[in-house]
Amino acid sequence: MVENCGTIDSARSVRTIILECIGAVLLGLGAVGVFLPIIPTTPFVLTAALCFSANPAVYNRIVKSPFFGEYIRAYKEGRGIKTGTRLISIAFLWVVLLITMLFFMTEDWHRILLSVVGICVTIHLLTVCRKNRCRPRDQHLLFFIM
Repeated sequence: MVENCGTIDSARSVRTIILECIGAVLLGLGAVGVFLPIIPTTPFVLTAALCFSANPAVYNRIVKSPFFGEYIRAYKEGRGIKTGTRLISIAFLWVVLLITMLFFMTEDWHRILLSVVGICVTIHLLTVCRKNRCRPRDQHLLFFIM
């Protein structure tokens, strides 16, 4: 692969390379979002999957990965978020937010803003479709081209 680094063959266009680079950045942000509740994981992973769809081999690898694949499959199949995952996410969110507010923030308006973000994320997690109550997303705009 290193010998082809400076050339673009007919099977791999500049568009594909750019989309793969953008997808890699988005996937990295999604990975960070797993550990930092303020950064949303799912939108980054889904958008990265969209970018990787330009290269079916990379897309299939991401969909089959144990770390990111479940996000994509659950969304496409309309399975929603499992209750246990939902509760763990909310608990982890508030633990991290409280630690941040108590030990790292000095301004009250920062604490208020972070609380509002936490409340909004909690509402989203509580209202996003639950397991077995969603319709499949195969025709959704995001996955229409996949």
